[in-house]
Amino acid sequence: MTRLAICPGSFDPVTYGHLDIIQRGAKVFDHLIVAVFNNQSKAPLFDVHEREALLEEVTADLPNVSVDACDGLLMEYAEGKGAQAIIRGLRAVSDFEYEMQITSMNRKLNEEIETFFMMTNNQYSFLSSSIVKEVAKYRANISDLVPPTVEKALQNKYK
Repeated sequence: MTRLAICPGSFDPVTYGHLDIIQRGAKVFDHLIVAVFNNQSKAPLFDVHEREALLEEVTADLPNVSVDACDGLLMEYAEGKGAQAIIRGLRAVSDFEYEMQITSMNRKLNEEIETFFMMTNNQYSFLSSSIVKEVAKYRANISDLVPPTVEKALQNKYK
């Protein structure tokens, strides 16, 4: 049986912190689907298709990773794909309370799918897509925060 996991997020935009979790998750599972969700409570800079394309480009060197865009509930999506696990990244203790609430609800919806938390690499513990967008808006150097493709896409958005 193939061990399949879903790595969900809004990825607006994908950062090196996200890639850290994706790369490490790809080592643990046979196949990892990076699922781009459209968070209704956020006003994204990139539309879902742009985020999906950026993720496909920056994960192209990972043969067991695929990217998909989806709406709806994560657990329904994961069940439909036949996933056994969800991978979530944690940056700091402050992330844990929110993630615990989400995981508890996901477990209520489908107790067969496990959630695994991965601590991000310390060098990315401060990093969020929101911070990256704020810094990029003022044309500061973000080359150590996002892949070159994403940096260029951000520069084009903030022209």
